[in-house]
Amino acid sequence: MIRAVIVGGSGYAGGELLRLLLSHPEVEVSQITSQQHDGRFVYSIHPNLRGVTRLKFCAVEALQPCDVLFLALPHGRSAAQIETFARLAGRIVDLAADFRLRDTAVYEKWYGTPHANPDWLKRFVYGLPELHREQIRATRYVSGVGCNATAVILALYPLAQQGLIEQVVVEVKVGSSEGGNSHSPASHHPERSGAVRSFAPTGHRHQAEIQQELGNFDLHFSATAVEMVRGVLCTAHVFLREDLDEKAIWQIYRAAYSDERFIRLVKDSRGIYRYPEPKILAGTNYCDVGFEKDPHSSRLVVMSALDNLMKGAAGTAVQAMNLMCGFPEDIGLGFMGLHPI
Repeated sequence: MIRAVIVGGSGYAGGELLRLLLSHPEVEVSQITSQQHDGRFVYSIHPNLRGVTRLKFCAVEALQPCDVLFLALPHGRSAAQIETFARLAGRIVDLAADFRLRDTAVYEKWYGTPHANPDWLKRFVYGLPELHREQIRATRYVSGVGCNATAVILALYPLAQQGLIEQVVVEVKVGSSEGGNSHSPASHHPERSGAVRSFAPTGHRHQAEIQQELGNFDLHFSATAVEMVRGVLCTAHVFLREDLDEKAIWQIYRAAYSDERFIRLVKDSRGIYRYPEPKILAGTNYCDVGFEKDPHSSRLVVMSALDNLMKGAAGTAVQAMNLMCGFPEDIGLGFMGLHPI
């Protein structure tokens, strides 16, 4: 049994982390922090945990040493305090974007400011097990993953691995929880409800992660907010360097993902859910991937779906922790979703 601490536990990703870790057979959650809610029961913020735990939020200053420290802080806070956090735990998983990018110049380009602790960038492994499983097993420090980046990376990785992508135009449709639990005019119910809003037609920061992990092919990335709470649906219009038939594409994806516990290939000839659909993935750690070849052009449409708070955040963080600690990779992540929902 290991002791885990969550720093920044009042947000949506922190709440999902707590939900997962409370039912993890190898983990005891010893502390969870929130400066704003110090002293309150965690179920007052995460009501789904009522009757499950009597944990209360504490201040960061009250933290005690632990085995694994999860950081679920707003962007920039982890990097500024990483030396302090490293003295508290032998292993750290940071869900923010502070340590995702390895190149300081790329970080400054996309985030508009120099990195607060550049010497630490090389110590962190990008925390997507499907790409970096062995590095995660061997490291003490894992970065979180961008939810949109994860959907795109897992959709395109088998093709990129083979050097097949000439150009790709990607749009992700995302739910409101991606914006976190803070308020803004855009999240005000009369403004958000029913909206289909292009909030990042260009310049989304997750593009940097995609290019870092997949390579520098011609990538165009846009993000659109739609009427759902959880979920990301990625639609990637891929133009290949060589024309491939459907059988060859199937072989590429099966070779890459046949042994992956949390990736499912979804391409059926009939039914409502014949392509990936985020609705039925709520609360799960799955990423569903599918494709369709355009019979009238060289375009291949690749789709992926996931829960942004799970496979795009807390679920992948727990998956990485399992690898770091020598546990079965899927332990604590067995929820298979609901239908109907």
